[in-house]
Amino acid sequence: MTLGELLSGAPVKEPLPPGLDSTTVSGLDYDSRRIANGYVFFAFRGAHADGRKFAKDAAARGAVAVVSETAAPPLEDAALGIPWVQVEHGRQAMALASRNFYGKPDERIGLTGITGTNGKTTTSYLVDSILKAAGHTTALVGTIEYRLGMQTLAAVNTTPESLDLVRLFAELEKRGGSHATMEVSSHALALGRVYGLHFHTAIFTNLTQDHLDFHGTMENYFAAKRKLFEGAGAPPPKFAILNCDDPYAHALKPPADSEVYWYGLGEDADLQALNISLSRQGISFEVKFRNLQFPAHSQLIGQVNVYNILAACGAGLSYGLSPEAIAQGIEQLRAVPGRFERVDEGQPFLVVVDYAHTDDALRNAIAVARSLGPKRVITLFGCGGDRDRAKRPLMGRAAAEGSDFVVLTSDNPRSEDPLAIMNDAMVGIQRVEAPVVVEPDRAAAIDRALKEAREGDIVILAGKGHETYQILKDRTIPFDDRVVAREVLRGFGYRKAG
Repeated sequence: MTLGELLSGAPVKEPLPPGLDSTTVSGLDYDSRRIANGYVFFAFRGAHADGRKFAKDAAARGAVAVVSETAAPPLEDAALGIPWVQVEHGRQAMALASRNFYGKPDERIGLTGITGTNGKTTTSYLVDSILKAAGHTTALVGTIEYRLGMQTLAAVNTTPESLDLVRLFAELEKRGGSHATMEVSSHALALGRVYGLHFHTAIFTNLTQDHLDFHGTMENYFAAKRKLFEGAGAPPPKFAILNCDDPYAHALKPPADSEVYWYGLGEDADLQALNISLSRQGISFEVKFRNLQFPAHSQLIGQVNVYNILAACGAGLSYGLSPEAIAQGIEQLRAVPGRFERVDEGQPFLVVVDYAHTDDALRNAIAVARSLGPKRVITLFGCGGDRDRAKRPLMGRAAAEGSDFVVLTSDNPRSEDPLAIMNDAMVGIQRVEAPVVVEPDRAAAIDRALKEAREGDIVILAGKGHETYQILKDRTIPFDDRVVAREVLRGFGYRKAG
């Protein structure tokens, strides 16, 4: 492939000089450490580093050109000994170049994108399980992990860079795969990580306050989510699966060439759940879609998962899958890591770990617990550092209003003082009369929450979910709520039989 072919469709600020467009390209990357002879290096500003600083390293490793949305630093172009190509938008250019280099695999596989504040991960697992039940080889990309067929890869971001995505899709196709399901974060949409991708199906779960440290306003946050349904750099998705019970979904207004499936609990939805039965063992209901009706049984818990299941059903129906395959996929998904995940050591009270890290997600987790009829709900939570401060008192109030006992602790404080973060959350807790214990040491806080529990109670360990680490100011340490809770319970003398 030539450089001209690689950058086809990418708006360059000036035409490539004569002869440069015919330069042979053997690969591309945005990490200078992975550059080899004949590669093109894409240099753009990241959250923590400016890629231009690594251009010399890329050139030394054999790069034939640097592509960036910013001009070369003074004298840098000449010092590099390779051309510097300036484009209008670095990540958009890389997205288009990635598709050109790998032959646009997203146009041939069935690509499902899921966006929203809450429910993305569970819905993506459900969609993937349904596709597998229908006999497809799949890929899954999201917060917890990336999957390629039977292979599991560590997740770096909820939505990786476009090059990593397209490379994954190309490998999926090479292995005979046919469908990929991915969480699409607002950051990825705003930054252009999914620019140009052809989505077959796009799902919108809901929108509540989150990530305002990045977007600034709810309007900007929503505008980023809307890009998925407008088809940023690509045609809009063939199918839009929208939550009929969320007001933001009605403001999306997908283009006329997208077929819309509305899902929800009301009669105005295309996809409805009838005769819902909720218990500690799971969920059962009848899925009604227009003139079609079939049973759904799931080991997931709570009404919030009725929505996630309906959304996943919508995706399955958009691919023309049979009701039998959809029902089988729903039933086969036993649990989602860190999403109301049980920790069972034979104790007489229920302990669950949940990723809830917004006030809405915290209310949902507590509501699920309440629906199970506990004597008391004990909620442990914290708020992340270097993130939207405005949601901290909202989370505090949500925990206090829904719980019988609250343990306020640290989450991932990052560069902030954990006590300052907890003080922000305490503002919301103090607006409600609820017993609260403050313990900044998360392990000690888990011990305190479990020590408070009695027979018939439910303890929610909220905020970190599937995470196996804690990010402090000066280091990242191993920490898994599930492991710590299990150790505490065993220290109390509990042991799960068998």
